[in-house]
Amino acid sequence: MPTRPLPALRAPALLMALAMALALPATAQEAVDGSAGAFLAARVAASENDFREAARWYDRLIATGVNDPATLEGAVIAHLSLGEMDRAAELSRQLVQKGGRSQTAYIALLADQAKREDYAGLIADITAGRTVGRLVDDLVMAWAALGDGRMSDALDAFDALAKSPGLEAFGLYHKALALASVGDFEGADNILSGREAGQIVLMRRGAIAHVQVLSQLERNPEALALLDRAFGTEADPQLDGLRARLAAGEPIPFDIVRNAQDGIAEAFFTLATALRGEAEDGYTLIYARVTGHLRPDHAESQLLAGGLLEALDQYALAGEVYARIPPENPAYHVAEVGRADTLIAEGKVDAALEVLQALTRSHGHLVEVQSAMGDALRREERFADAIPYYTAAIDRITETEQRHWTLFYSRGISNERAGNWPEAEADFRRALELNPDQPQVLNYLGYSFVDRGENLDEALGMIERAVAAQPDAGYIIDSLAWALFRLGRYEEAVEPMERAALLEPVDPVVTDHLGDVYWAVGRKLEARFQWHRALSFDPAEKDAERIRRKLEVGLDAVLAEEGAKPLTEVANGSN
Repeated sequence: MPTRPLPALRAPALLMALAMALALPATAQEAVDGSAGAFLAARVAASENDFREAARWYDRLIATGVNDPATLEGAVIAHLSLGEMDRAAELSRQLVQKGGRSQTAYIALLADQAKREDYAGLIADITAGRTVGRLVDDLVMAWAALGDGRMSDALDAFDALAKSPGLEAFGLYHKALALASVGDFEGADNILSGREAGQIVLMRRGAIAHVQVLSQLERNPEALALLDRAFGTEADPQLDGLRARLAAGEPIPFDIVRNAQDGIAEAFFTLATALRGEAEDGYTLIYARVTGHLRPDHAESQLLAGGLLEALDQYALAGEVYARIPPENPAYHVAEVGRADTLIAEGKVDAALEVLQALTRSHGHLVEVQSAMGDALRREERFADAIPYYTAAIDRITETEQRHWTLFYSRGISNERAGNWPEAEADFRRALELNPDQPQVLNYLGYSFVDRGENLDEALGMIERAVAAQPDAGYIIDSLAWALFRLGRYEEAVEPMERAALLEPVDPVVTDHLGDVYWAVGRKLEARFQWHRALSFDPAEKDAERIRRKLEVGLDAVLAEEGAKPLTEVANGSN
């Protein structure tokens, strides 16, 4: 049978939920009695995804007696987003008592019941109509049946889901986890191997679950082979530990899902990974938060929550999430890299570099740790300092693959900016060996050749390939136009340069280049206008000085002062 990937889902629009949460009815507004400031503050904070401030102001409103369903739902969303499940559940109960119907409130109540292992109550409430959505309801009901001691009902529920068009993979995967959680490893292997109903695509946790199942079946060599097929052989703390134990013949316990509560947590995590990129980040965050609430040791859900908070520009909250993953956890290095990213986003660059430096001492054998340090230094334009870290990352690769092109590309940029052109060219060419049609590398190397006046025909071919791959990338089209300009094909350069300026309307380099092209074809008034515009876009000081000099004496004189080749004469150019 064909492979069944986990399908993408469309969640109810979060903006609609927020609109409901933020729209205070007239009757509620009348009850504010001096709390209008709290209402406005809550509304603004929620619209900016500032969940901590939104929760604080909503709670203040509720304390003054403004507890209509819309206000309560706004508070529930804020507290769920913060991972404050007890408070969210308390507010949700108030909302339901007032007759409110809210998907987010039902999620909070569901999480509260699962945490308390009230599986019978959970089943009864969903059956009575407290629905989050069919897929969530079905998965939770199945796991709750298992928790309530009714394994046959649970398996029937998973089977029914597995027969639903588009949802087969969800039902099969969770049925396998349920079987493994009660010790039926053969049944779990039949599903995960694809023998029962066709192959299903497994994410990282699913592949590790299958490895654990095989080990419990005393098939460690097969488990090792599966690890290598799924993840390769590059260093990874979690996988390295698994490999060592499997190679030693040790049975690996099955702990991906240990019980019904873990199963419900895994259901929310499965859905969160499916929702990411398909639903609003704030909605997906709630699913990740529920996972972490039900299973605090679920590192993957913490990493997901941190990444979603970063995407929502909530860097301090993201940093707090990453900091919860302890040093002994195999995902610690990933969390620390994430925490460093949040510090950089907050402008705390020195603190971020300290985090990464410490990580290179504790986890320096990992490629991603060395490359993360290189990336941070490169972003700070400390190019010479970045090079040794990229080299260390490359040296730690056991088998070079296509995905490693980024390391050579990043080291190439650092070498080029540090003035090490031969080394930079070698890195760029190695990146293209690994990924021949990569537009960023083609553009960077091609543009570098153009800027240096070398290999112009080859450079033009590279840039044309990059444009074909990304026809709407203004910076690449600028490279194409600039290559034509440097080849003396000024008239041909006009159209792509104008197109690049439309795509990058406030880029000082592109605008400066447009001025040069106009000058070269005799459109000198327009050239000066573009140079003035380029100055208004805050170019680097070195570029700004050159633009001001062009405005004083013209491009021809500047080229003569620089000892560069003069522009080719353009027939019938107008002044």
